[in-house]
Amino acid sequence: MQPRNMPMSGVVDLAAVKAAQEARAKAEQARAEAARQGGGGAVSPDSLVIDVDEAGFERDILQRSTEVPVVIDFWAEWCQPCKQLSPVLERLAREYNGRFVLAKIDVDANQTLMQQFGIQGIPAVFAVVAGQALPLFQGAAPEDQIRATIDQLIEVGEQRFGLTGIAVDPDAAAADEAPAEEPAGPYDALLEAAVAALDSGDLPGAVQAYKDVLAQDPGNSEARIGLAQADLMQRVQGLDPQRVRQEAAERPGDVKAQITAADLDLVGGHVDDAFGRLVDTVGRTAGDDRDAARVRLLELFEVVGGDDPRVATARRALARALF
Repeated sequence: MQPRNMPMSGVVDLAAVKAAQEARAKAEQARAEAARQGGGGAVSPDSLVIDVDEAGFERDILQRSTEVPVVIDFWAEWCQPCKQLSPVLERLAREYNGRFVLAKIDVDANQTLMQQFGIQGIPAVFAVVAGQALPLFQGAAPEDQIRATIDQLIEVGEQRFGLTGIAVDPDAAAADEAPAEEPAGPYDALLEAAVAALDSGDLPGAVQAYKDVLAQDPGNSEARIGLAQADLMQRVQGLDPQRVRQEAAERPGDVKAQITAADLDLVGGHVDDAFGRLVDTVGRTAGDDRDAARVRLLELFEVVGGDDPRVATARRALARALF
């Protein structure tokens, strides 16, 4: 099944004054109750991804949505696209660190919920904000599309309902779960070779080593970030910074010039300048030019790392430019 966008414009319906006031009141009550019970109501990282059934729907989704947006992943074991999409959503839930919670619903075991949401095919992704449901997208959508949609959802939750997310305590693990010593991974030698190649200036060798890892393990985050860094270093090698910046200043409509200048901005440590340049380019272009600027921006996000707050800010700006 091809991914089908479900436009976020429907979120405007959630902005009714009465609903917003009720949501804020519920959120305040929940925070106050958590404070009375001790602690700040912080949850463990494991609580960011939960399996939900019909019995726990009200508690785990409706009530939780008064504190934080809840993204619902409708899936089934036999669904191959679900197996592509679900790991991405789970990884993003942990990466966003309490900005949203992912609830997974097995449609085979929860037919009533499937019917209530009007699910016609899976994977299907919905959100619940302040007790109100809205569709996000259907099908195994690309990661950049998923991120942009989630960023917009979070922004709506913050602006309309005052939902600033939940606190996550990385140490709040089960008491009987002692950390196991991690065995050496199957790709450690290749990753070490890639780092050695980078240190020695052998950029083609580093790129190839990282690609070798990703060919066997596409989800390897260390290799993905390393490849983005090595690719960036290759792109700027031999460039004349003064000439590149002059061309970008003289030709603001030249997408290639802006992309090259953004690469140099990032290598020079001007992260906000690099991100802002490409977000602006996305906002004033269309078609292939827009896509080229967007893809390069996502690549630069990889170089900096998803945990960097500048990346989160730029992702929200990108979502506004795209939608």
